[in-house]
Amino acid sequence: MGVFTDAEITPLVVAGVPFLGGITALMMVGVLMMRVNKAPSGEGAQIAIANQISEGAVAFLKTEYKYLLPFVAAVAAFIGGWQTMLCFLVGAALSAGAGWAGMSVATKTNVKTMEAARSGLNQALQIAFAGGAVMGFSVVAFGILGLTVLFYIFAVAQSSPGASGQELDMRDAIRYLSGFGFGASSIALFARVAGGIYTKAADVGADLVGKVEANIPEDDPRNPATVADNVGDNVGDVAGMGADLFESFCGSIIACAALSNNLREMALPFWISGFGILAATIGFWTVSTKDDASQTDLLHALHRGVYTASVLVIVFAIACVEILFDGSKQGYRYFGCVILGLVAGILIGEATEFCTSYAYGPVKSITHAGSAGGAATVIIQGLGIGMISVLPPTIIIVSTVIACFNVGGSGNEGVYGIAIAAVGMLSTLGVTLATDAYGPVADNAGGIAEMSPDVPDEVRDRTDKLDALGNTTAATGKGFAIGSAVLTALSLMNAFVKDVPYTVGTNDRALGSALTLTDPYVLSGVIFGAMLPFLFAALTMLSVRKAAGAIIVEVQRQFRDIPGLLEGKEGVVCDHMACVTMCTKASVDEMLIPGILAVMTPIAVGLLVGAKCLGGLLAGSISSGFMLAVMMSNAGGAWDNSKKYIENEKVYGGKKSDTHKACVVGDTVGDPFKDTSGPALNILIKLMTIFSLTMAPVFRSDWKTYWYGLIVLAVEIIFVGAAYHYVWVVNGEKCVPPEEKK
Repeated sequence: MGVFTDAEITPLVVAGVPFLGGITALMMVGVLMMRVNKAPSGEGAQIAIANQISEGAVAFLKTEYKYLLPFVAAVAAFIGGWQTMLCFLVGAALSAGAGWAGMSVATKTNVKTMEAARSGLNQALQIAFAGGAVMGFSVVAFGILGLTVLFYIFAVAQSSPGASGQELDMRDAIRYLSGFGFGASSIALFARVAGGIYTKAADVGADLVGKVEANIPEDDPRNPATVADNVGDNVGDVAGMGADLFESFCGSIIACAALSNNLREMALPFWISGFGILAATIGFWTVSTKDDASQTDLLHALHRGVYTASVLVIVFAIACVEILFDGSKQGYRYFGCVILGLVAGILIGEATEFCTSYAYGPVKSITHAGSAGGAATVIIQGLGIGMISVLPPTIIIVSTVIACFNVGGSGNEGVYGIAIAAVGMLSTLGVTLATDAYGPVADNAGGIAEMSPDVPDEVRDRTDKLDALGNTTAATGKGFAIGSAVLTALSLMNAFVKDVPYTVGTNDRALGSALTLTDPYVLSGVIFGAMLPFLFAALTMLSVRKAAGAIIVEVQRQFRDIPGLLEGKEGVVCDHMACVTMCTKASVDEMLIPGILAVMTPIAVGLLVGAKCLGGLLAGSISSGFMLAVMMSNAGGAWDNSKKYIENEKVYGGKKSDTHKACVVGDTVGDPFKDTSGPALNILIKLMTIFSLTMAPVFRSDWKTYWYGLIVLAVEIIFVGAAYHYVWVVNGEKCVPPEEKK
């Protein structure tokens, strides 16, 4: 029976361990912030550049949140039940708060990392990693504390009599928490999509005019888009990635608890996540290296932190099974699923690294293709590598799902086993996200060093090493984010399937039994759902092109209208903030249409056709979204590192050679692949599944609520039409060069 009898598993027992874990994470955030604040900030010129980056990042967040407030308020007004509405608002607020905290510290850490590089490589690594870890531990702290406090309040407030009444109260509390996950998803949609459009519009604009047209180096202070490019690294890869994984972290816990068959199973995901925070805290303090470290040594230093945390989670998971399940066979079945989730996360990261690191054949083959045929063959080879790279993570995810279903015990226990594997994969998120959020800090540190002529070469060499490490961790981090998104979305879809029959009064799993491919409504939903990720990716790609066009026009204007800027005359400076302001406005505007489609399409289909068609839509979107996200992220990462292979290893003629120029074109195409469209698909599949779960009570069988569906569809069409007119007609002229307007 375990340490607790069934009657003794109260809301306090479920929430106690994760609450203490959340407090530990908050304390860790405080310690890390003090560590960063105590580090020296360098000299006046470097501080001025860092302040511009920080101001640009804050301006983006303020603009983004200005758009978010009416959106969140409007959605909250249509969510049924004040409890779910409150959870939605709290989830949105905490996700936004975690993003603000993480990015605020990251933009202050960049110049401190550059200054620390004067003392040595290890000191710079320690400061940069501490800055990135603030994002990681803020996400898990805000997420777990929000979930546990709301769960405890709602579970205790109802006070139904008896043990069975208490269990019903806790299940109601979990149902309300689906609103928390939807709130987190709403913020992730804005942060990931708008942030991705921002970062790549600035990057593409800076590269095309700076490197290709003007033939000036990356991060050159003469380039007006340089600061916007550095701001973009933070809004996309710190705030955006943080919101993405905040959504996965909370969604996996909610889905697992919703799929639980008893209170012990309900408590397990909360406990695993709480102990995972402690494991991540210990893992963080194991990260260090020597001052003459190679790239391999640096990578091993970060791996040490992740692997230490993973081993500790396994130990803590045994303790959870012994306490909650008294070491029973079923408890250890779930323990096996936790291990499978952890291993799957690590394997996906390794597979991603193989496909995107220039230490291995796939990336080298792209560079070789560029030497033989130019930019066209770089694109062809990169697309091929991206498509092939879908195979390993697909095998890993499919194997994990099948293994967890069978290890868990098949049936309802097997479905729960898949969900607890997602919790296991994300249990070390505090340190895992730190390894990813560290990358933009190191990249910014290198950019500041490049823009400061008085910085010694050895400092730039050290920041280059940290930046190269950040490129590797960014690629593996995206693979981890995609893998965790798929497992989370699958678990949320299973929770949706389980919850719909409860609301329509049929037997449990009735909707699951009806989801057969021979049913025309299910099949239609699968096909339509498989199309949505392609539409979403296309819209974000086109948005990057349009926003980048506006940046290109602005940079060209400044080069043309500011005498002596391109020649680098002393005292002549560009207007960085013009590009920052333009990029901020364009990125937030451009995500309106994708956002409307992601939020309104599931409810339109569910009300118009029915729950079966919506179930098929979710299955189709998860499948194609997973494949497309992996392909785009890995192809983009491979193109990026094919260019860096030439720059860092001095092969194929080095910088400014024809091969290098061909790979720069590939990198420019790959930028929106890996940093905008690919990661945005994570948000799409999770947002649609968590929203469907939140709105499960309103869905019925085929065509029962078609009238309401027609109303929602009409509203969606009107909103999309209005957004298209505003973004593409009213503001479309801004990316057209002056000579073409005449």
